[in-house]
Amino acid sequence: MKIVLAPDSFKESMSAREAVRAMATGVRRAAPDAHVTLVPMADGGEGTARTVSDALGGVLREVETVDALGRARRGRIGWVARERLAVVEVAQAVGLDLIAPTERDALAASSTGVADLLRGAWEAGAQRVLVGLGGSATTDGGLGMLLGLGARALPVRPVRCDWADLAGLDLTGLDPRLGRVEVAVDVDNPLTGPRGAAAVFAPQKGADPAAVAVLIRRLEHLARALRAGGRDVAGLPGAGAAGGLGAAFLAAGARLAPGATLVAEAVGLAEAVHGADLVLTGEGRVDGQTPSGKVPAGVAAVARAAGVPVVVLAGSLGPGWQEARDALGPVVVIGPAERPLAEALAHGPADLADATERVVADRIAGARR
Repeated sequence: MKIVLAPDSFKESMSAREAVRAMATGVRRAAPDAHVTLVPMADGGEGTARTVSDALGGVLREVETVDALGRARRGRIGWVARERLAVVEVAQAVGLDLIAPTERDALAASSTGVADLLRGAWEAGAQRVLVGLGGSATTDGGLGMLLGLGARALPVRPVRCDWADLAGLDLTGLDPRLGRVEVAVDVDNPLTGPRGAAAVFAPQKGADPAAVAVLIRRLEHLARALRAGGRDVAGLPGAGAAGGLGAAFLAAGARLAPGATLVAEAVGLAEAVHGADLVLTGEGRVDGQTPSGKVPAGVAAVARAAGVPVVVLAGSLGPGWQEARDALGPVVVIGPAERPLAEALAHGPADLADATERVVADRIAGARR
């Protein structure tokens, strides 16, 4: 019996690497002779660099960069030398969690630090770069990153200027390697409009209503500048990801795709699933958003393509989980629903091992009947 284990992290309880080990423990208890393949997964958010580098035998490298407010820091990128692959998480430079709530300034936050991470990847010798968008403190439409990699504002002005003076963008000097970058996104929001980066996500980054209004005008102005330069990307799905970094990457010719899809390609999930009898995946909370590009959805798609049954293990259930079950297949909650959150998080690995054991044992019993 071949079983593939491909979970995401269970937020605040265990990393993807810890989750896959707990699942392996459960499999061994139920089926000691099973052939188990461990493929920890991610969707482009926090932990993607470590997950991919661990899966492919890589390491984490430090890169000098700056945070969203321009303060020096050291970020980490995943580096897989034999694949010449670098994995960049924008949050390692401009992450919201790097800035104390009392220091957050949505109008001043810039994506300049992302340019440093990308240069670090290319200087390491990367021929392929996978970028995870998520957790950013910025809503600058990726302007800071573009200027940091060779774009020129017309007229030339500081990044933290009154954006009303931005007449256009000259992208002819942009580093051409940006066009070969693969960008993992988990939202399909456009850059502007009611579902745009500022309207939807800026309040989560410390922007009050007045600041949101300013950011909306800035991004509309940036969209016009990009359109004037032949890069009409503001309305494309994912353009609003990470405060508009999605739009900047699209303008540079990069490929945007669901994070779980890109990570699955990077770690060779399809090859691992070939010939399997069962695939187990999971995440901390399964809800109506899970089918829209989250890890269980990406894993389930690969399993279905191979004709292999898949079961989703969930730390908890949220609104719309029934729709997720209908789209993905069986969903199993790993612990008692009435358990307090702190206790559930602490018991996560043990609960996941127990739930995996039950699922595998049930499959074996069903096959014998």
